[in-house]
Amino acid sequence: MSAAEGVMPTSRGAGVGSNGSAHSRPVLIDIRNLVREYSIGGQTIRALDGVSLQIHHGEFVAIMGPSGSGKSTAMNMIGCLDTPTSGDYILDGYSVAQMSEDDLADLRNQKIGFVFQSFNLLPKTSALENVELPMMYAGVPRRERRRRAEEALVRVGLGERMHNRPNELSGGQQQRVSIARALVNNPALILADEPTGALDSRTTEDILRLFEELHEQGNTIVIVTHEMEVGEHAKRIVHFRDGNVEREEWTDEKAGDAR
Repeated sequence: MSAAEGVMPTSRGAGVGSNGSAHSRPVLIDIRNLVREYSIGGQTIRALDGVSLQIHHGEFVAIMGPSGSGKSTAMNMIGCLDTPTSGDYILDGYSVAQMSEDDLADLRNQKIGFVFQSFNLLPKTSALENVELPMMYAGVPRRERRRRAEEALVRVGLGERMHNRPNELSGGQQQRVSIARALVNNPALILADEPTGALDSRTTEDILRLFEELHEQGNTIVIVTHEMEVGEHAKRIVHFRDGNVEREEWTDEKAGDAR
């Protein structure tokens, strides 16, 4: 996998954190006139209809919209889980649209940490082993994997539960394991799909507080959600409707002023 022709990978060090203005940071996600069409029963369904969107390093963004708005398709595009019918998507300097499946898999592992509603943990392995998994795919040596996995679990408040299996952990603790797993490869982006959908209200607040702390530490976070209570924890909310960006709003005055 090589950087997009004529596009150099951006530096993660510039402007990271919530204190700098968004426009002073490098662009991480650059989506240009993105279209995604599906053929269903002889009909062509346009799930994305010319979407353009930029997200900078260090931002905390929520993508929201009703069912059928295109937000889930947008998430799949941002996460390199799908490729567009037309248009461009550049992730941290890499042009995604024409990548092979192997290159997409490499890019996902290097650049994106995923957090899912259903946690997606291996049930018969410990929290520590679950967190080590992405590093195994990345070829990280065993001793280094263990060290980084332990540090990630301590970072999310599970230092004393790292040897427990998922069925020995609460839902909130399982989601913390999922977040630790998303962090261990030091990704450019943490992409969370309805990360609190399976949690009660109190645990939801704990997890959202953790995302806020990670953002304050300089991580770029994109949450896809249909719940306004969740979206309001982000600094910017991108509303989708009918396959396109309907509007954007800023929950942080400094972030809005930066635009």
